[in-house]
Amino acid sequence: MTKLLLQCDGGSRGNPGPAAYGYVVYDISGLSAGAEARVDAAIVLEKCGNYLGNTTNNQAEYEGLLAGLTWIYNHHPDATVEIKMDSLLIVNQIKGLYKVKSPDLFPKYQAVRALISKLTSVTIAHTYREGNSLADSLVNQALDAHL
Repeated sequence: MTKLLLQCDGGSRGNPGPAAYGYVVYDISGLSAGAEARVDAAIVLEKCGNYLGNTTNNQAEYEGLLAGLTWIYNHHPDATVEIKMDSLLIVNQIKGLYKVKSPDLFPKYQAVRALISKLTSVTIAHTYREGNSLADSLVNQALDAHL
């Protein structure tokens, strides 16, 4: 079975302000359990950074998660997916630990939950920015290219 790691990020310069998202999909199928955290040993299947216009940081985070999950659903719908994000808010909302109080975030949350329900197996965990560096750099590249 294919095992994928999705790392995603979003950011805005100003909140709200010019915003972008980035995501990276790694194939970690061949890595041993302890090696899964080492993305340098994984195969990059897709990486993407996109400018969003003016929006909030949290909206950009959700857009990155949604874009990455959409790519996975379209290309590897039967894969086991591990998601790592540096937004503790989004991680805890997806886990059901926090309520989604923002009316602007709720439709994005629903879209993410709908996609997750279509996939075979999905886990989500928080990571620090250092553990999400490629996705973070894709956000900044998209912002820098547009600005």
